[in-house]
Amino acid sequence: MERIPILQIGEFLLVTIQVDMHDQLAMTLQDDLSERISATSAKGVLIDISALDMVDSFIGRMIGTISGVSRIMDTQTVLVGMQPAVAITLVELGLTLPGVRTALNAERGMRLLNNSAAPQ
Repeated sequence: MERIPILQIGEFLLVTIQVDMHDQLAMTLQDDLSERISATSAKGVLIDISALDMVDSFIGRMIGTISGVSRIMDTQTVLVGMQPAVAITLVELGLTLPGVRTALNAERGMRLLNNSAAPQ
């Protein structure tokens, strides 16, 4: 079964999507990620989609669902590397992805996660 690797960097998880997402792969990622968040008590998830050239409404909703599940598990989600065409498609599909924070690249995304994980 095809899987997207989930790497742990300190108290954060890094997901780099470098293949075309299809529905089953997105569902598997959602399950794998929730299991890893639970197992590691991760404070944040960085999802790098810079290799994705396009998304459909299902993949867009799955990103929102992954973020929602993460939030319920007290984990921040930051989506990085969104191509302009992907952003335009998400807007055209009417997907606002509430609760999903975005950053231009992985470095900025990690900074967002570090700032949100810092004790208040």
